[in-house]
Amino acid sequence: MILASDLQKIIASQYESLRIPENLVTRSVLNEIDPTIPFAIVLSGIRRCGKSTLLFQLLQKFQSMNYLNFEDPRLVNFELSDFERVDNLFNEKENASDLYFFDEIQNVDRWEMFVRSLLDRNKHVILTGSNSSLLSRELGSRLTGRHLQFELFPFNYTEFLSFSGKIPGTGSFSDYIETGGFPEFIRFERIQILQQLLSDILNRDIAVRNNIRNVSQLNELIIFLLANTGKPFSLNGLQKSFQFGSVNTVKDFISYFEDAYLVFTIPKFAYSLKKQATNPKKTYAIDTGMIKANTTRFSEDHGRLLENIVFLHLRRKYDSIFYFKEKNECDFVVFEKDKITKAFQVCYELNDGNMQRETAGCKEAMQMFGLNESSIITLEQEDTINEGDLKINIEPAWKWFSTFE
Repeated sequence: MILASDLQKIIASQYESLRIPENLVTRSVLNEIDPTIPFAIVLSGIRRCGKSTLLFQLLQKFQSMNYLNFEDPRLVNFELSDFERVDNLFNEKENASDLYFFDEIQNVDRWEMFVRSLLDRNKHVILTGSNSSLLSRELGSRLTGRHLQFELFPFNYTEFLSFSGKIPGTGSFSDYIETGGFPEFIRFERIQILQQLLSDILNRDIAVRNNIRNVSQLNELIIFLLANTGKPFSLNGLQKSFQFGSVNTVKDFISYFEDAYLVFTIPKFAYSLKKQATNPKKTYAIDTGMIKANTTRFSEDHGRLLENIVFLHLRRKYDSIFYFKEKNECDFVVFEKDKITKAFQVCYELNDGNMQRETAGCKEAMQMFGLNESSIITLEQEDTINEGDLKINIEPAWKWFSTFE
């Protein structure tokens, strides 16, 4: 419990600290969000990717609102019953509002009960959170059918250009591969920023929340996954390599990483769900800058960094992404409306040594799924390959990113 007088001081100081950040980049998701509809708007994503900044952009549209950030250490003992005091304080303001903004609300147990009561009173609610599992569980328990969820990632290439002032082209895209999309890292280019971010997420969001004592094991696993982005792994293999007590521990740790948006896993495509579950999966990181700042294996491996960025761009658009591997391999196939609709291969530079392998993967995927067209994303090459009814577009990444929105 927190006294009303203390809550009033906290609310007032948070209002005073609200400042519109400099060099504000309009996020691509902004135009999709309408806070006035009778649903809770949920913005989820990794820490420091710009969720609070997106809130500022939404705040600019309204003259009056209620705001509370639960990352404030003064709210560490905030309980469900304290919401009533907060609401009373909001309603006592001279410019009382029906619009509520709550930042990092997953820090409060049973928060969804209060949010549901606001919706029942026709209030408008916007929430942010950095743990997808916590948000999903609570949203599903009390707010089924009453919320719309939007994921926010670090800057995409278009947002990176806007933030950095650079122009589209191979040069700026190469810079984007190196820095990734975290705004603070792009601005200051200090790897300690991304190293500390990873440490904070592992310790505060994962170890403490899930009562994990062996943080070093947690750290070793995430570094391995970051360093091996785009490579297949098996739970049994990881359990043996890191000497975990059980396969379930490995599975739990990876799910914690995914909940915190550190990595994503994709399965090998199979029509059988059982085979999908047992086949090796691949991981991709939330950000290439995060990879480079926390591993030592990517000084020259630009191809896998490019592959990671292509995955992130697809993940912003599609929920169901697989890798395809039969006789040959295709990096990504997209599943929509009960079928595979798109196929993408990633190759930093096509040459005589890899042309046959890369195109064979595309052609096998197209033939398997009845597709007439696929794409190979490269750093700067552009061409078209036609074989009968099959067409393979070879596209420079910076152009593909600018047009494949």
